[in-house]
Amino acid sequence: MQVYSGNGTPEYGQYRAMPDGTVKVYRGNLDGWVRAYGIEAHEIEALQPTPRRSSVFFVASELDGLHIPPRRWLVEGLIPSGTVTLLGGDGGTGKSLVALQLAASTALSGTWLGLQVTPGRALYISAEDDRDELHRRLSDIALAEGVALSDLDNFTVRSLAGEDALLAMADRSGKLHPSPLYQEIDTRMRDEAPALVVLDTLADLFPGNENDRAQARQFVGMLRGLAIRHACAVVMLAHPSLSGLNSGSGTSGSTGWNNSVRSRLYLERVIQEGYEADPDARVLRTMKANYGRTGGEISLRWQHGVFVAQEQETGLDRKAATAKAERVFLKLLDEFTAQGRHVKSANAAGYAPKAFASSGRAEGQTKRQLHDAMERLFASGQIIEELGGSGPPSKQTKRIVRASETPAEPCETYAEPPAERGC
Repeated sequence: MQVYSGNGTPEYGQYRAMPDGTVKVYRGNLDGWVRAYGIEAHEIEALQPTPRRSSVFFVASELDGLHIPPRRWLVEGLIPSGTVTLLGGDGGTGKSLVALQLAASTALSGTWLGLQVTPGRALYISAEDDRDELHRRLSDIALAEGVALSDLDNFTVRSLAGEDALLAMADRSGKLHPSPLYQEIDTRMRDEAPALVVLDTLADLFPGNENDRAQARQFVGMLRGLAIRHACAVVMLAHPSLSGLNSGSGTSGSTGWNNSVRSRLYLERVIQEGYEADPDARVLRTMKANYGRTGGEISLRWQHGVFVAQEQETGLDRKAATAKAERVFLKLLDEFTAQGRHVKSANAAGYAPKAFASSGRAEGQTKRQLHDAMERLFASGQIIEELGGSGPPSKQTKRIVRASETPAEPCETYAEPPAERGC
């Protein structure tokens, strides 16, 4: 047993001789030492371990002629290896299921949402779902993949539901220190060498204030340490804040979370104008990608207990969809005009895409699709916007009409006598 006498700096797992003759193991819980033994503040500072650093300074020219290491991915373009990816989503959207499917695909050397996954062992830590719920979900995943649960021998799962799941502990200064659970996971990762570790969720694993930028960066740094030491991808699940939910950004707490991770994905429901047409539909968006492109989307649908990627449109399909949206827009424009219900391009009362989408005759076209169709029709000159209505020009409003139409002005807006114009 190595005993720390107080004349140096203890390492994790060393021991300290206490004033009452007992021996205390150093676990980083300094506040507990204060309560139990009445150690003075200056002694606490002395007990802070000096961080071990493996980094060294180097001259850039030393890299000349060396092999350039390729960037490693778990899922190319979405989830890099050796760092932390944040997967966000409101409660009940299905982010835990999406992450569980990712872990199963990694262990099975399969595909995830239609994307190739680097095969390897997977470790899934759930602080939300109990063993029975995980069993049910894994059974659905195995059925969807056409395998038996016995085939998931490269997939290690642990449920922390109802337990203390904190991966760090904060001292009086707010600095985070690894918890015993963090050390346990670190050891497990050393033994199994997983390609993926999923941590579900941030709210259960993080001990500090999510709005504290310094603590957010510290915590992500601890997780990145796991990813670097074990050469794997770490995916951490999180809930968005109310503002992040309303804005669609999916952010939560301090900007330190978004800034510290290298990749951030966001799973959300498909809701337009407060209406969810398909409760089983989801979209997985790439919100941040330091090593790839942002703005990507994967359309998903919940089927038989799992999420399935919807087929992406081919070039011909996209042209057909575009033509349909334009046809529906022109059809509804003619119907509304015949009814005397004039529409316009400004996003206000009478906004054409909104009025058409909510008419019940839009043939499944969304407001966004109809907006894009309207812009294309304006660009091609098939529709124009002009003043119309009764009264003087100052009282008239803009309305969308077909460019081929030349509607006559109301008789009362002309200076000539009506008889001369056939009115």
